[in-house]
Amino acid sequence: MASKGGGTGGRANKPGASSSRKGAQKGSGGQRRQGLEGRGPTPKAEERTGHPAARRAKSAAKRATAASPRSGAGTRSTARPTRRTPGKGDAEQVAGRNSVVEALRAQVPAKALYVAQYIDSDDRVRESMKLAMEQGVPLLEAPRHELDRMTNGTLHQGVMLVMPPYEYAHPDDLLEEVFANGDTPLFAALDGVTDPRNLGAVMRSVAAFGGHGVIVPERRAAGMTAGAFKAAAGAGARLPVARAGNLTRALEAYKKQGVMIAGLAADGAVPLHELEIATEPLCLVVGSEGKGMSRLVSELCDVTVSIPIASSTESLNAGVAAGIALYEVNRRRAEARG
Repeated sequence: MASKGGGTGGRANKPGASSSRKGAQKGSGGQRRQGLEGRGPTPKAEERTGHPAARRAKSAAKRATAASPRSGAGTRSTARPTRRTPGKGDAEQVAGRNSVVEALRAQVPAKALYVAQYIDSDDRVRESMKLAMEQGVPLLEAPRHELDRMTNGTLHQGVMLVMPPYEYAHPDDLLEEVFANGDTPLFAALDGVTDPRNLGAVMRSVAAFGGHGVIVPERRAAGMTAGAFKAAAGAGARLPVARAGNLTRALEAYKKQGVMIAGLAADGAVPLHELEIATEPLCLVVGSEGKGMSRLVSELCDVTVSIPIASSTESLNAGVAAGIALYEVNRRRAEARG
């Protein structure tokens, strides 16, 4: 005999009471309708963030916007391309009275000028303070022991200038900017040049002879230091410098966009005065004074160019060689324009 209430059939469910039986219940199909709804059609490739097609569409839109009448197409823009690669490391420090006043004369970008308390001022200190105030550089007073700590014991003579890390352009941005302005690209790329003064000298020549920018590798190469700014003699504030993680790949990308690559070499196949591609979109590669261009970069060049000199035992440093070559390119382009 079944016990009272035992089994499921011994007790009837009251009206309105929920059933404990498994299975679908009345009306359950609409409880999660929102969760079951689809997300719509798959977006087009051009609309997917990070997709190559989306990046190409974005670049095309930027070029179209830059070429529109409102953007001033056909005239050379003075604005710098979008910068995307900040310099690595801490802010640079320029210490010493001569170095600081020369850096301020060259109008290097600066975050602050530190002057020691109770400093024995001279003409260099007074000029540094005057230039800093004229250029809007904050002037800060610090105890001498604090300057010792900040400069790691470097001889600072009571003054120190702090520069922010330089923000490099991306090589692709440089090229897009030139094409958007309707200009014929002219760049200089440095391969293995480690002296910042040579970088500054090349920048000065590129700016003087109608170039659009300088490309440097990320590793084993000179960067935009105070020495480079001083050697550039003002060009550092006007001419963009791009940093390439891999110089060979950056030059390959330029070649795909129709830019000719010409490398300077002592045993170059073509004398500089016979460089017929000077009027074409061009990137001039300058190697180090001792080793020249690397093998991979040299093999990538469309042509290697030599500068005839009076004696085979002499050589030209990177800054001088680039200046001579850029002058010849500018001369040929001027003749072509008539």
